[in-house]
Amino acid sequence: MTEPVPDVVLREYGPAVSVPLGAAAGRALAASGILRSVTPDPARDGHWLLRAGSQVGALRTPGGPIVRIMPKTPVSRIFFLLGFSLAPERAWHDDREGTVDTGAYDDVVPALAHAVERRIDTALRQGVLQGYREVEESSLVVRGRILEAEQIRRHFGRTPPVEIAYDDYTADTAENRILRAAVERLLRLPGVPGPVRRRLAHQRVRLADALPLVRGQELPRWQPSRLNSRYQPTLRLCEAVLRGSSPEHTPPGADPLAVDGFLIDMNQLFEDFVTVALSEALKEHGLTARLQDTHHLDTAGLVRIRPDLVVRTRDGRTPVAVVDAKYKVEKGDGRLNADLYQALAYATVLGLREAHLVYAAGRLPTRFHEVRGTAAGADGRGVLLHQHSVDLSREPGQLLSALRDIAVRLARARTPA
Repeated sequence: MTEPVPDVVLREYGPAVSVPLGAAAGRALAASGILRSVTPDPARDGHWLLRAGSQVGALRTPGGPIVRIMPKTPVSRIFFLLGFSLAPERAWHDDREGTVDTGAYDDVVPALAHAVERRIDTALRQGVLQGYREVEESSLVVRGRILEAEQIRRHFGRTPPVEIAYDDYTADTAENRILRAAVERLLRLPGVPGPVRRRLAHQRVRLADALPLVRGQELPRWQPSRLNSRYQPTLRLCEAVLRGSSPEHTPPGADPLAVDGFLIDMNQLFEDFVTVALSEALKEHGLTARLQDTHHLDTAGLVRIRPDLVVRTRDGRTPVAVVDAKYKVEKGDGRLNADLYQALAYATVLGLREAHLVYAAGRLPTRFHEVRGTAAGADGRGVLLHQHSVDLSREPGQLLSALRDIAVRLARARTPA
C-alpha cells in the first residue's frame, strides 16, 4: 500500500523548503509561475527547493504533494479585503458588510470553503431562486410558439415532432449554476475539512436542478435585480472562487501540469482593496478616480506607464494626484528607491506636484521626500513623494479610517504643476 505524500507547508515570502519531487513535475511547476522560485536542491538528489511569493492558498500536483501556502496576514483580514473589493458601496459605509464568516479556520482553503457554504446556506434560506429561461426543443405536443423556419429546415414542414420555443419557469438559472459550480469546485479542492465538505455536499443537492457548468466556458452572466438581491453577496464570492481556481498550466516544451487548487495573489488583492477604498473615499471630496489609467513616458508613445490610481477633478478632466499600491516591502533600500523613481515618473508625466505610494507594512513610517531640481510654482518647492503605510493586521474599521486619512491628503493636492 502506497503511503500518502505529506503536505508541504510554505510561508508567503518565506524561506525555501526542500521537497521530494519528480524532475518533470518540478520543471512544470517552475514554469507555471505560481511560486516565487522552484529550483533543484543541489544538496539532495530528487528534491526541489520551493519558495512561495505573493500567492497564498493550496494547490495539488499530480502524483506530488499538496502545497499549502500560509499567508502572513490573518485569514479573516484577507477575506475582509476580498469582501470589500467585491461590494465596496455597501462595505464602505458599514465595515461589517465587508466581513466574511471564515469560522475558526486560519488556512485559506478551509476558511474559503466554510465562508462560501455559509453564504450559500443564507442565500437559499428562502428557497432556491427560480426564473424564466427560453427553451427551444423538438416536441410531440405544441407548447409556446412554433419555430416555422426550424420546422421547415429540419422536418420539411411535416409534424410531429414540432420545433417550438417557450419560457420555462425553472431553477436552472445563471445564478444557481454559478453557486453549484462553486460548490463542486470547492469539493475538489485539497484541504477542505470533513464537516465543511459534508455541508457543501448538502448544498449541491439543493442546487441539483441547476445544470453543471462545462469546464473552460465563461461563467454565465447575471444581472443584479430586486429578485436576486439575497443572492448577490454569495454570487460575488462564488465568482471569486471560480476565477481564483488555478487553471491547468502547460509550460512551453513540457508536459502539462494540472494544478488543482485555489490561490489568492496578495499583491493584486492589496492593490484592489487600496484603489477601490480610495475611490469610494474620494467621492466624499467631490473627486473621481481612474484605475489603471494608461499614459506614456515618452513623446513617441513607446514607453507605457499605468499607475494604479489617478485622482481627477469631478469632471474627470484634470489630474490631481497619483497613487501606486505596493504590497511587499523588500529588505534594503533598493526596492524602495525604485518605487520612488516610478512615482516621480508618474508625477512628471501627469504634471503633478506630488505622488503617493501606499505600502502594506505597519512598520514603515509615513514620510515624504522632496525631489531636488523639480521646484515649480510660487512656493518654490519640488515634487513631493509621499509614502503611506497601511497595517493589514488592524481591524476593518481602522483600515478604512487609515485610507480615509490618505484620501484627505489626496484631496488637498488640487493644484497641478
